[in-house]
Amino acid sequence: MVRCAIKALLICLWFGFACPVWAEAPAADEGSMTRSWITGWNVQLSLYTRHWSPSPEHNNHQHMITVEARSHDDWLAGLSVFDNSFYQPTQLVYVGKTWPLLDSPHWYFKLVGGLVHGYKEPYEDKIPLNGLGIAPAILPSVGYRRGHFLIEAHLAGVAAMIVTAGVRF
Repeated sequence: MVRCAIKALLICLWFGFACPVWAEAPAADEGSMTRSWITGWNVQLSLYTRHWSPSPEHNNHQHMITVEARSHDDWLAGLSVFDNSFYQPTQLVYVGKTWPLLDSPHWYFKLVGGLVHGYKEPYEDKIPLNGLGIAPAILPSVGYRRGHFLIEAHLAGVAAMIVTAGVRF
């Protein structure tokens, strides 16, 4: 699991250096700057997991690490690696968006959608549409951010809630 997290972090760091926030415009527009869609990064770790129907076979320690690239208009793209509810290495690749809650500069609603991989035998049927080993995922969240820190509560389908905390840079 640690190797997967390190690989994910290295890929995201490479992507960040390969796609800088400010990029030179093509030669035809010499002297001007164009803005890349990436304006910052979020890195988060899981703190707490609660399954709605607890079972002795459930893992409540996901060891999740998430890296998100975010844009100036609150769109984001991310990669999350973790141990799923059945202790299997799992990956989630997604895009999403955040919206302020009640015009607050700190509270927000986040909705992401993507593809999850890692639910294998004998648990491949624990998530819907996992026929090819990859399933669609939609995750709503509520978050709070202040300065460089953030905390989020994510609904993992109808199975669980996961609380994460992280930094923004």
